Amino acid sequence: MIFPRVLTPLSSVVAALATTMILHEQRAEAPAGFIRVGAAPASEVITLRVGLTSNNVDGLDEQLTSIATPGSSNFRQWLSMDEVKTYAQPSAETVSAFDDFVSANGLTPTVISPNGDWLSIRLPVSKANELFTADFEHFTHPSINGYITRTLCLATFGAKRTCHILQHNTPATETSNTLLVTAYTGQHAEEADLAQFLTTFHPDIPNSTTFTLLTLGNGTNPQGPLDAGVEADLDIEYAAGIATNVPLDFLSVAEGDLGTALFDTTAYLDGIADPPTVVTTSYGNDEANFGASVATKICNGYMALGARGISIIFASGDGGVRGGHDNITQCTNNTFIPVFPATCPFVTSVGGTQDFAPEKAMNSSSGGFSNFFPTASYQAAAVSAFLETLPGDFAGIFNASGRGYPDVSTQGWNFQIVHDGEVVGARGTSASAPTFASIIALINDRLVAAQKPVLGFLNPWLYSTASSAFTDITTGHNSGLICPASCVAFDATVGWDPLSGWGTPNFADLLAAAME
Repeated sequence: MIFPRVLTPLSSVVAALATTMILHEQRAEAPAGFIRVGAAPASEVITLRVGLTSNNVDGLDEQLTSIATPGSSNFRQWLSMDEVKTYAQPSAETVSAFDDFVSANGLTPTVISPNGDWLSIRLPVSKANELFTADFEHFTHPSINGYITRTLCLATFGAKRTCHILQHNTPATETSNTLLVTAYTGQHAEEADLAQFLTTFHPDIPNSTTFTLLTLGNGTNPQGPLDAGVEADLDIEYAAGIATNVPLDFLSVAEGDLGTALFDTTAYLDGIADPPTVVTTSYGNDEANFGASVATKICNGYMALGARGISIIFASGDGGVRGGHDNITQCTNNTFIPVFPATCPFVTSVGGTQDFAPEKAMNSSSGGFSNFFPTASYQAAAVSAFLETLPGDFAGIFNASGRGYPDVSTQGWNFQIVHDGEVVGARGTSASAPTFASIIALINDRLVAAQKPVLGFLNPWLYSTASSAFTDITTGHNSGLICPASCVAFDATVGWDPLSGWGTPNFADLLAAAME
């Protein structure tokens, strides 16, 4: 689909020499475990997903905050699909600017999202390398067969030398070693304007710029990470088993790139006039592997779903403070690794607990603070109170001004599921997330029966009137599943903490809070 042109054509932009540049992000090298195979063939065709800037993200954020906050005049008056679209769709100016760019370069975009903010373009590697000053290469990983096509550097309207200087001479840090460069350069005002219209490029399977493999889920068993099939069984069996008689649908996406799967999920839900009221997912990956622009675009998609009254729930991960899964090489590294989408402020992140009397946070329950998203307004007081409990000589390195996660927790230890006809043991936040989602589904069922609106975006409610409906977990140290308890990590404490959130729900109390 080619969009109508209303701005000055930008054909001269591509050849323009760089005079200004807006750097969005960069990665100096592929994440650990990925191995370069060699340059991608010039004739290989790749599909780029392009995220266009939504016309009023700030307005949607403000509206959602009002709707989800107890005591507001429009509390739980969730928006319709069409109402959300007025905020999420790109402006006519944005569409036209992008259309000028693609048509000037002989490309034909296809709209791939109901809100029109995601498009795709197909082109050979040779064209992509030239047009986006990229170097697409093949990479492999021990967990996959074959290879994936990635570029560590992607820019627009810039001389190729600029991209290479950024790739090799800018040091990577724990907060800026993201994987994608999206740079906009040029000599004319309209060229600089285009920078604000494009939020991200996300090449499609198998040509993704992100290094987020879908097979790397959060669930674990005694032998290590669960495969995708067992991961899905956790979500299905516990959601179906706990939320008895509540209608349940399973949304399946192709294995491959997690970012693409998350895009596909939100796009599908965006297009449903009568969507589910609760969505639970047990997959995640280290936040830095997504990159800030991709993570933000995905997170804004959850904002749009939350505004429609959908509770989006994610497992926090099973690596403690050291990512979705920790490994022995990380144990002496005190720089903590956050997990996405759990760090998105518009999802409810669920940690894991074990044992009873006392119940304690699992050492593997991922939690901490985002490097991409700031502390959410609804949790500012809770996060501040926790930070005050840390000793002055605390050795952990993290972003104290970031969004804290998880928000809540449930049991995640010694679960049993039936997989391929066999009963197998499982543990991890992949069990915790569907358990909590089932509780929310049961409460929604009661609300609907009482002709009341469903819970929708949960977090402002969870951090205010509902916070007393949880059993506070005050024991635990999330050093990781593999790393020993002697490693630096957070400790559970009174009130909210980045191991167990507010703790585990008391159904009767949570239902009563929902009915108020």
